[in-house]
Amino acid sequence: MRHVLSAIVQNSPGVLSHIAGMLASRGYNIDSLAVGETEDASLSRMTFVVVGDNRILEQVRKQLEKIVTVVEVHDISAQDYVERDLMLIKVQVTGGAQFSEIKELTEVFRGRIVDVAADEVMIEISGQEKKVEAFIDQMRPFEISELVRTGRIAMVRGRSNSEKYGLTHSEGSLSRFLG
Repeated sequence: MRHVLSAIVQNSPGVLSHIAGMLASRGYNIDSLAVGETEDASLSRMTFVVVGDNRILEQVRKQLEKIVTVVEVHDISAQDYVERDLMLIKVQVTGGAQFSEIKELTEVFRGRIVDVAADEVMIEISGQEKKVEAFIDQMRPFEISELVRTGRIAMVRGRSNSEKYGLTHSEGSLSRFLG
């Protein structure tokens, strides 16, 4: 089973290596890890994706909570959350027809071309992991020359009164702004 953990940690040197080392030394595999500063510059958010049963999840969580620089840990995979993965990919281009095909596929996947060179194009795609994976599969015939991904980031959806009115999350959120 796939679990998404979100940890708020002190934003100080060595925290990432300390946490990653602790998890590795105990034999836990991190499927994805993304770290970034939060709205408070003294704190960072680490989003972990770990694969294992509930026992593994609980052990990872308890080990994280023992670390002094970890402020809080949440298993958000049991909640309603939004998850994204960002990817930059360079694909070889040999002609105008091929460029047009790559451009069309990029638009279908709601990506954008961010750099064009004489023989390759760089594309930015963000979305759920399965969308990013599907785009990679579509680009393989064009010869991928380089690929980099951020790893998953995730946030629990906001709580609102939308359920009271029978609205979806997006309708409920928009209704506050649209009147």
